[in-house]
Amino acid sequence: MKKQKLETGFIIPLIRDEIIAKVKEFAETICESIGIELIHVEYQRETGGSVVRLYVDKQGGVTLNDCTLVSRQLIDMLDINLNTDIPYSLEVSSPGVNRPLGKPEDFEKFKGNTAKIRTSVPLEGQKNFKGVLLGFNDGFVGLNINDKMVAIPYKEITKARLFNYNGENRC
Repeated sequence: MKKQKLETGFIIPLIRDEIIAKVKEFAETICESIGIELIHVEYQRETGGSVVRLYVDKQGGVTLNDCTLVSRQLIDMLDINLNTDIPYSLEVSSPGVNRPLGKPEDFEKFKGNTAKIRTSVPLEGQKNFKGVLLGFNDGFVGLNINDKMVAIPYKEITKARLFNYNGENRC
């Protein structure tokens, strides 16, 4: 993988997306083999350096042992296969109260819950939305905001999370 950095030290989004795709590929295989669902993968620069963060879940909730098992298996695969000179930390966590929503199925599964959604382009003059999920249909995520239905194109969503979700056990 070709490395590119901006002068500010931030990683160009294309490189970030390539790293996320590779991590996701390996993580999905590991998670499936041990009965855990990979929810979301993030790669971002933080104060302490770059972080690869995975959110995982399973029926009944994930335990600290589940997170540790995924982390130990994944770090070995990434050390061998992730061709990057950029140092990073790996974190594996439960989704928590602000559970990420990434797949179309997530928007259906969590219908009726409050979510925050950010889009890449303004829709109706805004990029940030908060409302009750109405589900996923025909490439759009439905959101009820103050009794007004908003249809958000799935392909325009850059970030989506449940808001104060009373989920299952957490790591």
